[in-house]
Amino acid sequence: MAEPTAPTEDLLRELAPQVLGALVRKHRRFDACEDAVQEALLAASTRWPADGVPDDPRAWLIAVADRRLVDEWRSERARRRREESDVTLDVRGSTAIQRDDTLTLLFLCCHPSLSPPSQLALTLRAVGGLTTREIANAFLVPEATIAQRISRAKQTIKAGGVGFEDPPDDERAERLRVVLHVLYLVFNEGYTASGGPSLQRTDLTSEAIRLTRMLLALLPGEGEVAGLLALMLLTDARRAARTDPEGSIVPLAEQDRARWDRAQVEEGVGLLNRTLGTSLVGPYQLQAAIAAVHDEAPTAEDTDWREILALYEVLEQVAPGPVVTLNKAVALANVDGPRAGLALLGTLESDQRLAHSHRLEAVRAHLLELAGEPEAARTAYLRAARMTASVPEQRYLSLRAARLG
Repeated sequence: MAEPTAPTEDLLRELAPQVLGALVRKHRRFDACEDAVQEALLAASTRWPADGVPDDPRAWLIAVADRRLVDEWRSERARRRREESDVTLDVRGSTAIQRDDTLTLLFLCCHPSLSPPSQLALTLRAVGGLTTREIANAFLVPEATIAQRISRAKQTIKAGGVGFEDPPDDERAERLRVVLHVLYLVFNEGYTASGGPSLQRTDLTSEAIRLTRMLLALLPGEGEVAGLLALMLLTDARRAARTDPEGSIVPLAEQDRARWDRAQVEEGVGLLNRTLGTSLVGPYQLQAAIAAVHDEAPTAEDTDWREILALYEVLEQVAPGPVVTLNKAVALANVDGPRAGLALLGTLESDQRLAHSHRLEAVRAHLLELAGEPEAARTAYLRAARMTASVPEQRYLSLRAARLG
């Protein structure tokens, strides 16, 4: 049996949401359609490398998945009276085949009735085309856990009678916000993995960028979609310089900027320049603007921290939150000194949203070190190291502490 090639895998991943969308629009049963599509993708991955890719691969996948549904429903006693014409696929003229329902599928997977973990899992499975095992590996949880999340999501959609249609106009902006947040979370988990032996998961960052590109193609006039893609590109451009040959973390100020991907930087800045001023500025555009200031500085010393601080102050108005304040404290420390940054960190002490994150202690340690308090910095570094499940981050924070005695 021939193994699927990389081009075949890429094509299948691209077609997966289109095929699922076509079937759900026609048959309405998301759970059954998603299972059928997975079987069609498996059939293609084994047959196409040997037989060649069909002239119309999308129609081939829809036909195979549809046939699988027909066979299953024929075997159900309750379905025996269904007219065969109701489930017969007309490959030549079906509107379901010709229409791209990827955006509608994204809205469905990010429906507010689903929990955030279920939204993530279902989006990566149904729209991203990842297997349950791949998703489980990405988030360092058992495969059975991801399978349960996907199963519960399907049951919620079925029980709630969630229809396969675009949200009404008064809900569209909020639903798009959820979609963007899910894609943002996928990227962040790939860029800095929450646990495990590796700092980065390039499969997840690549998938998040691919899906956001797809979303921008579907919604070219949405400034925040362009802003999110710009943010991902400008951030991911630094990937090669974030670790040394041994896999240890290299902080931003010490990175070899010659290793940054200038093509990605240029694309991200270009997207941002074309977007800013054309619509209301949202949090992703502002974060992308901050990333652009970092990426366009020839050296760390050339970074315009005053501009970054000003952007964080705007971001704090648009989308306030502890992580924004945390990052603002770093910018403030670079403008007004570490004591000013530490004072701002003090406002986060009682914020329970950071209670289980090592970020607050890590930033505190860095600013204490800059302020000339090595013992307090060492204690904070070690505390941060104990709070993270990421092996590279544990190693980095422990080494910083060791350097201070």
